[in-house]
Formats: sequence, structure tokens, C-alpha cells
Amino acid sequence: MSTTPPPDPARVTRVTCVGAGVIGGGWVAHFLARGYDVTAWDPAPDAAGKLRRLVDAAWPALTQLGLAPGASRYRLTVAETLEEACADAQFVQESAPEKLELKRELLAQLDAATPAGVVIASSTSGYPMTDMQTEAADPSRLLVGHPFNPPYLIPLVEVVGGERTDRSAVEWASRFYEVAGKSVITMERELPGFIANRLQEALWREALHMVANGEATVKEIDDSITEGPGLRWAFMGPCLTFALAGGEGGMGHMLDHFGPSLKSPWTRLEAPELDTALRDAMVAGCEEAAAGRSIADLVAERDQGVIDVLRATGRLPKGAAE
Repeated sequence: MSTTPPPDPARVTRVTCVGAGVIGGGWVAHFLARGYDVTAWDPAPDAAGKLRRLVDAAWPALTQLGLAPGASRYRLTVAETLEEACADAQFVQESAPEKLELKRELLAQLDAATPAGVVIASSTSGYPMTDMQTEAADPSRLLVGHPFNPPYLIPLVEVVGGERTDRSAVEWASRFYEVAGKSVITMERELPGFIANRLQEALWREALHMVANGEATVKEIDDSITEGPGLRWAFMGPCLTFALAGGEGGMGHMLDHFGPSLKSPWTRLEAPELDTALRDAMVAGCEEAAAGRSIADLVAERDQGVIDVLRATGRLPKGAAE
């Protein structure tokens, strides 16, 4: 375990991205747009050309979002070797293919090539860091920084360490991602697939069941989200959304009223037992998420949000005021 402290997250100027595919290239575009110098490395012989084309394609969208002072596509360097890419790194984002043995070997190589104290994050979409850090000499600085595709547009990054990760490294990474313009969830414990992917996967598996059984078409499934709950999920998550279904009684009333439907065959997933502890945890969680806003405040926020999404996507009902 290194005793060398990492640089101040707010003073990082150079980022190394290892792996330059869709996710890794998306990270490169994001960091460039935020004003960093970026060094990238990928073993594929055509990686440099593909990466620069990906950055060029992303740049108009990033320009609309707003570039940081000094941001430039030309602050990208494509290294010839992994060692060259990591030599002066102040933060490393690994985005190699999702193969456990490959991740283990690569993270050990990154640990050996990266200056002491520098945090190394993996973009893995499902592996716990505990399973990936087994071959590294200094696993204390290895952690997960899981983005959503494309990383240059979707704000979320989920941060979590493994059993041998130092807590200070997790805290440092969370702060760095925030400085770099990401919306960060710092998880307290490892969970295969993390949070958002598990929710996505549950929806995806139920969709596959419905198609396989002839219960719904692909278009019906997609329309059911884009024309239904997806409009709300763009700005208000499922828990607060369901809390509003309880009216002025909020989540407590919603669970008391609709809780028995958990026993209905509405999904192939087995529902947890809705005992007092779970009910209280959901109520308390919604109160925390509401952050002092009343049910009336949340209803108004939801209604305006749906209108804004419909307007932004050109789907306002005919005759609606512009």
C-alpha cells in the first residue's frame, strides 16, 4: 500500500484513459471537454484513428453542453505503450473489455506502471472490484468508476471500492468525478451490476420474457416506457414517483394501499416481503429525497418536468401552448 498521497482532485490536469472503445472513447471526449490533457492507450492497431473520429463525432454535442475554458480536441495524446500512457498520469480510467481475467491482468499492469498514490478506476459494468484487484501489488488505490453510455453525455458515475481498496481512494475519486462534471453515487458496499444496471437489467429481462411469450411486441415495450414512466424518470426516480401515487399520505399510504399488489403476478421477479422495516426504510428514504419539499411541491415539479420533456422532444399534445 502506497503512502504517497494523490494530487488534490481540483488540481488534476492530466488524465489517462486505457481502452479506447465506445466507453473509453466516451471518457476521453468527456475529459477533453472538461479541459483536461488526456493520454489514451489501446492495443488495437487502428485504435488511434477510431478514437479521434469518436471524439470528433461527440464534439458538437459537447459544444452545445458548454466546453470548459481551454478545452480542446487537440489536447489528446495517443500513447504507443501502456507504460508511456501512465508515466505522468494523475488519474487513470480503465475501460477494457468485460472479461474478468483480462481486467485482473490489466489492473495489475496499470498499478505497476502508474505513479504511486494515483487512483485507478475501472469502468466495469458489473464486476466487483474485490474480484478484479487480486493481482495488483497495491490494490488499495483500485476502485470502480462505472459510467453510463455515452460517458460524455450521461452524468452518472457509480463509485465503489473493493475489500482491499482504501476508503480515502474512494473519497478522492468521488470528489474528482464531481470536479470533472459528473453526478456521483458513492456506494457503501459492493453489489454485482451496481445500482443502475441492476434496475436496467430487471426491466430488460422482463421485456425479453414478454417478447418470448408473445405477450408484447418490441415496439409496444419501448413505447410503454417512452410514452409512459420514462417521461417521469427523466427527472424523478421511481421511488419518489411512487410516493406521489399515495397522494398527501406519500410513500406510507402508497405502500399500505398498493403493497398487496406485490403478490400479484406483474413480473417474473420475486418481490421482497413488505415488512415494517422495509416500509419504514422506504418512507424515510423518500422523506430524505424530498429534501423538505411537500407532496404539492413534488406534484408541481413532476407536472412541469413532464411538460418540459414533452416540449423538448416535440411531443406536446396538439393545441398545447408553446
